Amino acid sequence: MSTPRSGSYGVKGAPYAFLLPAVTLFLLFFALPIGYALWLSLHKVHVSGLGLGAGARKEVWAGLENYTDALTDSELLRGALRVLGYGCLVVPLMLGLALLLALMLDSERVRLAPFTRLAIFLPYAVPGVVAALLWGFLYLPDVSPFYYVLDRLGLPQPDLLDGGPLYLALTNIAVWGGTGFNMIVIYTSLRAIPAEVHEAAKLDGATPLQVALRIKIPMVAPSLVLTLFFSIIATLQVFNEPTTLKPLTNSVSTTWSPLMKVYQDAFAKGDVYAAAAEATLIALATLLVSFAFLRTANRRRQQEAAR
Repeated sequence: MSTPRSGSYGVKGAPYAFLLPAVTLFLLFFALPIGYALWLSLHKVHVSGLGLGAGARKEVWAGLENYTDALTDSELLRGALRVLGYGCLVVPLMLGLALLLALMLDSERVRLAPFTRLAIFLPYAVPGVVAALLWGFLYLPDVSPFYYVLDRLGLPQPDLLDGGPLYLALTNIAVWGGTGFNMIVIYTSLRAIPAEVHEAAKLDGATPLQVALRIKIPMVAPSLVLTLFFSIIATLQVFNEPTTLKPLTNSVSTTWSPLMKVYQDAFAKGDVYAAAAEATLIALATLLVSFAFLRTANRRRQQEAAR
């Protein structure tokens, strides 16, 4: 009766050895921080007396008190409404431009396509903070060359960092930086469409506009869903742009977005327990929105496939 060689155990354990670095990094930098944030969100600091001396400040169990306070915090709710309005501007405009540019680059009449793709994608390579600073100084009337040109032409000079135009200013930064990435994703899907499909459409007498509307866009629908999914998540987590523009204007408060509220509570007020509860709620809201969106998209795709 033959016995298994010792080397066979090493072969069977090889996949686990390859997975070990990834699992370790996942536990250390993803699972552990999430677990610690959940633990903090269920606690608070109890101060006895004047809060002086040893044992005057103790960490105690708070249950759902931090979550109740966060859900009833008017400033956090106002920040969520601001982000909702911001997203209603950013997502349709950015994805619409990305789709339009991808369709134009996929056209047979396009010239200098490699250079054009690189030029459109290049803003995505600029870090968000740098992009916000760049556009922030272009928005300032005292240093912006655009305001100088408008002044020389005798045209009105709107303040894009005050009031309602602030949403347009923030939207411009996000669209400028994110359109290139979404365009590349959609363009890659367009290039994967078989050439026979285009030839059949030409033989049927379809115009380029009809090909784009009836063939190309329906066939790249999965890429559109993917880019929309990522754009919604990025919008819910907006932080860099308003934080960077805050020193340049009084219209951006320290709690303009929910993530800015979390940062303010954690590092300015020192209440990491309330900040952990707020961050958990934001993560939960992002998860629910993502799940609902993907479920709706899958259901619609199944309905179209059944027709």
